[in-house]
Amino acid sequence: MGLSWVRVDVTFPRNLKVIALAEDKAWQAITSYLSSLAYAGEQGTDGFVAKGALPFVFGTPRTARQLVDVGLWIPRPGGWQINDWDEYQPTSDEISARSARARAAAELRWAATKTDTDATGNAKRNANGNAKRNART
Repeated sequence: MGLSWVRVDVTFPRNLKVIALAEDKAWQAITSYLSSLAYAGEQGTDGFVAKGALPFVFGTPRTARQLVDVGLWIPRPGGWQINDWDEYQPTSDEISARSARARAAAELRWAATKTDTDATGNAKRNANGNAKRNART
C-alpha cells in the first residue's frame, strides 16, 4: 500500500542539483526524478527505484547516471535510492500505522452509528406497540 501523494518542496526548481541538470538541458532526468518520487510513493518502496522500474519513471541508464552524478539518486544493489526520501516522505511503516489508526477510528464511528440506529429502531417499535396496546384499551 503506497501513498496517494508525495511531497515536493516548492523550492525544487531552485535546488542546485536541479539547476545543474537544467544547465545541461537534462530535462528527461528532471522528469525521471519527479516521476520516481511518484513511483516510489505509489509502490511503497521507501524511495527505492529498481532498475526494472526505469521505464515507469521515463528513465534510461543515461538519466539514472545523470541523477546519480548530481546526487538526487544514490546507487544501491538492483537500483537506486532517492536521496533524502526518509527525510521528506513518510515511511511505509508510518503509512501503515496511519491507515490502521484511521480504520480503527472509522470502525468505532460505524459501531456508534449502528448502535444509535438500532436504539432508534427499537424506540420506534416500542412506541408503535405501546400505541396499539393503548388503542385497544
